[in-house]
Amino acid sequence: MSTAKGKLYLIPNTLGSSADKYATVQLKATVERLNIFIVEEIRSARRLIRQLGIMKPMEEIDFRMLNEHTPQQDFSLLLEPLLNGHDVGLVSEAGVPCVADPGSQVVELAHDAGIKVEPLVGPSSILLALMASGLNGQRFTFNGYLPRERAERIKKLKQIEQLAKSGITQLFMDAPYRNNQVLEDVIANCQSSGKLCIASNITCDNERINTKTLAEWASRKPDLNKMPVMFVLGK
Repeated sequence: MSTAKGKLYLIPNTLGSSADKYATVQLKATVERLNIFIVEEIRSARRLIRQLGIMKPMEEIDFRMLNEHTPQQDFSLLLEPLLNGHDVGLVSEAGVPCVADPGSQVVELAHDAGIKVEPLVGPSSILLALMASGLNGQRFTFNGYLPRERAERIKKLKQIEQLAKSGITQLFMDAPYRNNQVLEDVIANCQSSGKLCIASNITCDNERINTKTLAEWASRKPDLNKMPVMFVLGK
């Protein structure tokens, strides 16, 4: 008789604050009983487990790495415990899994294999920034990371500005050390009457979420270097 398949739980991680800000009874109970985790970063997964008050010895937990360096042929190997009847948790480095991280590829394979997938509630910097921006939440696009090369980044900004003008709110982000350059490029290449929300350190004690016109931002630019930032452009 074949073994029943396990369930894949999508477990949200913190955005830098303590897990007790969002942890539900279901989240804690699920993490407490799982012994196998697919993780983007082992250290942040261990920190989440400890913040949830789970004192299980770490040597009893099977952490399996999944990041941008994981070879494509290894993705199917991550499903082996599930196919053998074990429940598994998928944990992103920060925020909810499978949004702007490689976890979605494992979830796709899980669906193909008939494995049940259950997402758990947690913080998403994308939705939290959109909620707090005051910009159109009915129609929006998350553009992920902007191009690294400045000429390509400016080209992309001009494209998404046109969509923002049409009423489709545009969200984007970049590496923390490029935030100031990105802000400079937005101010220099987009209309000054457009509105930009800058959401930094979301959920943390030093959280800052402000929406202003680009003209207002130009007169007083914040220092965003090395901060986690979500940019929200609208009209």
